[in-house]
Amino acid sequence: MGNSVQELLEMLYTLVSEAWGLPLGADKCVIERDKVLDLLDEIKAQLPAELAEAKRLVAARSEFVANAKKEAESIRKVAEDRARQMMDEQEIVKAAKAKSTEMVSMAEERSAELRRVANEYADDALRRTEEAIAEALNEVRQSRSKFRSVAANSQRQEPAED
Repeated sequence: MGNSVQELLEMLYTLVSEAWGLPLGADKCVIERDKVLDLLDEIKAQLPAELAEAKRLVAARSEFVANAKKEAESIRKVAEDRARQMMDEQEIVKAAKAKSTEMVSMAEERSAELRRVANEYADDALRRTEEAIAEALNEVRQSRSKFRSVAANSQRQEPAED
């Protein structure tokens, strides 16, 4: 079907919520087993893809942080090179050191900010994935419990033949 796990869970929820109720069983319903099993199979098939996406996001965050560190190092090296070139006069040397320190500080601040933003983004993506997985697991458990209850009730309600 090509649906996301969230859409599949919504479909499963709709299927269960719109199912025919059983007489004298307010919490019991009749659902089409094949449809529910198909949805659960699709959810099971989609979860590894969602987990792979979360891993990809973590890897992207790591690459992002590494690039920020490289950029900070590059800026620091540029500042050091400029400082060496300006060592002819004492005033120029003082200005170069101040500028170098300022650039390194700015680079470190930028690197820290980039790292913080990347960490927040990756954490949010992992949190959303974790919530989706937990919600799917909870719904599967609820459906399984309801199915067991319906099956148990149907076995108890069958009349005994003499």
